[in-house]
Amino acid sequence: MQAPFGRLKIFSINYGLKWQNICFPSASSAKTTNFEASKTDTMLRNLFFILLLAFAYSASAQGFKPPVSGTGIVYNRETAFNFRLTTNKGYAAGMEFGRLRTYYRTSFFQVNIGEVKHTKEQRLSPPPNVRSFRPFVFGKQNNLFIARSGWGIKRYYSEKARHKGVAVGMSYSVGPSLGILKPYYLALAYTSPDNPRDQRVLHQKYSEENAGVFLDPTRILGASPFTKGFSDLSFIPGGNASIAFHMDWGAFDEVVKALEIGLQVDVFPRKVPILVSEENSQLFFNFFINLQLGKRQ
Repeated sequence: MQAPFGRLKIFSINYGLKWQNICFPSASSAKTTNFEASKTDTMLRNLFFILLLAFAYSASAQGFKPPVSGTGIVYNRETAFNFRLTTNKGYAAGMEFGRLRTYYRTSFFQVNIGEVKHTKEQRLSPPPNVRSFRPFVFGKQNNLFIARSGWGIKRYYSEKARHKGVAVGMSYSVGPSLGILKPYYLALAYTSPDNPRDQRVLHQKYSEENAGVFLDPTRILGASPFTKGFSDLSFIPGGNASIAFHMDWGAFDEVVKALEIGLQVDVFPRKVPILVSEENSQLFFNFFINLQLGKRQ
């Protein structure tokens, strides 16, 4: 009968010791617990530091940039080369310098130079037996080149520019011009009165003295070289204006890629003598298509 009580006593002693260790830990067990907690804190700090380094490396490798709001202006200025084709086979080339005022508005200054042709111009081929001369325009007196400058505004009405789509808007400009008149030279055939077989070729511009030969198709061999006439230039001041439908592929991308379709007007204080006839005008209307390529900064 004593054995069960002995076993119960041993169990009670063991159970009491375990409970004492749990409620009142010894110095050695407390040291062990503090060491494990310190070790856990060190591991957490190392892990956080590693994650921070990984994030910084990832951001630098991907070219991290701060987000840009949809209404902010990324660039302040733009410079573009313009090439314009007009009705009546005219053309112009120049530069445009713009400043981005707001997301929807750009002011610009432009300069260009090009040729304007008369609506009645007709290019004819030289006689079949003549091979050394270029086709010519019958009755033409002067080439008209126009150096234009102007100040203008571009307004965008499309939201697609924010998503690098096609921004749609209008552009208009006005400014002074300078008309440059270059005499038009023809290669004319002159025969000797004494010997019809003796023929000479003279390059001449139109004048009242040679009007009978200059306007005789049987005496015209072709157009003279284009360089003829630059020593006899004359000038006439004027003005210009234009309005166009503007399409820009990404209105605020770094590269300018735009197309314009519109109407331009050139006006002068007097009739410009392009043709010998009286059908000349001082007002020139032309539809145009304009290609712009450049860069923003």
